[in-house]
Amino acid sequence: MSRTALAAILVLQILCAAFFVGERILSILGFGPIDWTLYELIEIGAALGLVFGIIMGVIALRAAHKRSAKAEEALRLARSAFRDVLNERFSTWDLTAAERDVALFAIKGFSTQDIANLRGVSEGTVKAQSNAIYRKAGVSGRAQLLSLFIDELVEDA
Repeated sequence: MSRTALAAILVLQILCAAFFVGERILSILGFGPIDWTLYELIEIGAALGLVFGIIMGVIALRAAHKRSAKAEEALRLARSAFRDVLNERFSTWDLTAAERDVALFAIKGFSTQDIANLRGVSEGTVKAQSNAIYRKAGVSGRAQLLSLFIDELVEDA
């Protein structure tokens, strides 16, 4: 549903609500009632406007829910594709299990100290494993390692 249609529905609902509230305020202030036939027609129109607004709101909500579900599925597929690319590259480079862990943490942006703490090893061990990863991948550092995966995903898109 377009923004214009949603804005029109919102304006319609505001006008309808304003009618009902305004009528009560005028009644409390003592302003005389309008002709009952005209009043009934306006009230029916306002009520129909509110019902129409509710129906269109439900339609807009369902459309938003469908778009959200579609986006979540696309994100799930992208994550799966990225995981596949990681595993394929890690296998091609013949990384050990420890090197795979270090590479994954490095790609996720963890610092050397964080990786060492997470794996329960020294920073020196993580640095040595990182150097082995960079050598096997043919890159000079973490930024280039990440760049390999980003380039591949962008090319596939």
